[in-house]
Amino acid sequence: MRRAVLSVLLILGPLVPFSFAKQESWLEVRSPHFRVVTNSNEKQACHVADQFERMRLVFENAFPHLQVDPDSPIVVLAIKDEKTFNALEPVAYLAKGSLKLGGLFLRAPDTNYVLLRLDAEGEHPYAVIYHEYTHLLLSKAEDWMPLWMNEGLAEFYQNTEIHDKEVDLGQPSPKNLQLLRQEQMLPLPTLFMVDASSPYYHEGNKGSIFYAESWALIHYLEQKDFRENTHAITDYGKLLSKKKVDPVTAATQAFGDLNRLQVALEGYVRQGSYSYFRAQGANEVDDSAFQMQVLTLPQANAIRADFLAYNGRTDDAKALLDQVLQQDPSNVLAHETNGYLEFRAGHMQKAKDWYAQAVKLDSQSFLAHYYFAAITMSRPMSEEEERQVESSLRRAVELNSAFAPAHERLGVFLAKYRRQYPEARLQLLDAVQIDPANFAYRMDMASLMLEMGRDNDVITVLRNA
Repeated sequence: MRRAVLSVLLILGPLVPFSFAKQESWLEVRSPHFRVVTNSNEKQACHVADQFERMRLVFENAFPHLQVDPDSPIVVLAIKDEKTFNALEPVAYLAKGSLKLGGLFLRAPDTNYVLLRLDAEGEHPYAVIYHEYTHLLLSKAEDWMPLWMNEGLAEFYQNTEIHDKEVDLGQPSPKNLQLLRQEQMLPLPTLFMVDASSPYYHEGNKGSIFYAESWALIHYLEQKDFRENTHAITDYGKLLSKKKVDPVTAATQAFGDLNRLQVALEGYVRQGSYSYFRAQGANEVDDSAFQMQVLTLPQANAIRADFLAYNGRTDDAKALLDQVLQQDPSNVLAHETNGYLEFRAGHMQKAKDWYAQAVKLDSQSFLAHYYFAAITMSRPMSEEEERQVESSLRRAVELNSAFAPAHERLGVFLAKYRRQYPEARLQLLDAVQIDPANFAYRMDMASLMLEMGRDNDVITVLRNA
């Protein structure tokens, strides 16, 4: 069982008016690996954190070589009602006839967001939590993994049942099976090429078929790989991620004749019984480590505004940010989010001003420090600005040592404004090592070597570039 499941993960209309009642209460629960923000009660908040921690343990125990903790923190927005959820979900899902979401994963540069609807219906009580956590684990593969595979895997793992000493993975989905038996299935080439702009990803009936068939194909291939001791899913992932072939070509090479696969899949969904996997291992969570606090309305609204900003709902984000800053002018997150919105709009001076305020308020965001410094460096600086830039770049590196752009800017700054060539070289080396494919970083290094009079090193760097 473990080998079979391991093969999957290793490849790896109109806007709704935005308003919230001022008396609405919000809680935050911090567990060892998650931060849950909710308008529900204490019991539900702790329960959500517990379920995410349990699902994390499932993957950590079953796949010890898989990195289950992302570089950025995970914030779970656990929403108790449809109205509040609709005010946060993507606009594409608000149109009449769209799919009803139960959850959403959103990756921002410094935060991983999970939007979760607590009153969503499902065959398993925690299906939405497990579905979105799977998306989180797969997020690093988003640049090559097609939607059918991403959603199929999330559907596969959402039917997980976690017990104290064992876990059941990949239980069959009666709802998906019933739909596939009643409706005509998509041709596999169509399924493989669905993207985020496709009606099969947003519209109600079409989207339901897409999700159901994606689940069925993953379930069928997992069982087939396990039964026949093959690795078709792994082969498919390697073709997509390493050889960069299109999803249909990769499927033909990994799965064989697609017409035969279509017939086999249609037969699979009509059969009467299905297998699933069982893993052994303790999955108890110590909730004594959980920390809870009541959030003020400005604190909660700032978090939701940040989510809206990265979710593309700019007007709603700005309206909420205005409310936050009227009630709490020193809210750091509101300044950071305003800076991001102005930066995205191309308003560099306004972005710099917002980020500068965030830095003065002791921002803990490496991005706020980085963008303030990078924008300020783009024009001539006073001595005071130079000191502020150096301080912010060093703070950005301290807050996130794996963020290559901060190392690069600090290296350039130290070389140009401080003539501190040895440290500048170390910072640029860090940038190159973190992101070796970045041509500009290597050119910065070549310029520094030239400035230091190390001509032979210049040639070596340029050849590598």
